[in-house]
Amino acid sequence: MNAFGVDIGGSGIKGAPVDLDRGELAQERHKVLTPQPSKPAAVAEKVAEVVAHFDWRGPVGVTVPAVVTDGVTRSAANIDHDWIDCDARGLLSDWLGLPVVLLNDADAAGVAEMSFGAGRGRRGTVIVLTLGTGIGSALFVDGTLVPNTELGHLELDGHDAEKKASSRAREDEDLTWQQWARRVQKYLRHVEMLFSPELFVIGGGVSRKADKFLPLIEGVRAEIVPAELRNNAGIVGAAMAAAGADTAGAARTGGS
Repeated sequence: MNAFGVDIGGSGIKGAPVDLDRGELAQERHKVLTPQPSKPAAVAEKVAEVVAHFDWRGPVGVTVPAVVTDGVTRSAANIDHDWIDCDARGLLSDWLGLPVVLLNDADAAGVAEMSFGAGRGRRGTVIVLTLGTGIGSALFVDGTLVPNTELGHLELDGHDAEKKASSRAREDEDLTWQQWARRVQKYLRHVEMLFSPELFVIGGGVSRKADKFLPLIEGVRAEIVPAELRNNAGIVGAAMAAAGADTAGAARTGGS
């Protein structure tokens, strides 16, 4: 069974049909740049461009870097503030002319990892973190998602954690892997103190270079593993939502 997912990020918008039997992209993904400024209508136009590239005609799952409740975006992380309190699901559906399911980007990536990737079959408390333009988070308890946690905005040394420990922070400040690993380590210890997870799954584009920084992290009791779906996790999770499950229902995975 195939479904379609689109992942909206701070720098790029990417989408593809997904084979939901395998949890893999059914075709090579199509990516366009996120417009700057990233106003809702401008982004919706680009999402429509991605979907039209595949001539897709069914429901579409779309992720957005924001808190999402009933299709409305309640925050705006690394996108324009006009997204706050925007009926994003309605806007996107109008642009696409198709039914849209909308969910938080990190929640989508987490659902995919729990179903097809590094979290598959894991019980207890699992936290999936996406290290990219910001830090996204997805919290699972016995395979069930606690949506919209936004743990990248925890305060760390007087700053949003993502301002110090995201992949963008490493690039912008030209940090060595060792320097950045110390920041990620401090962040993980803080999250662990609050939630006591059994497992951290580290995703985002930087997960493909996990060997450069994960072995440098010390003093974290939880198991730490790289994401398996890497930067395609958001697309897969969005497609899962489009296949007919709501955000919470799609997250009841845990290998079931």
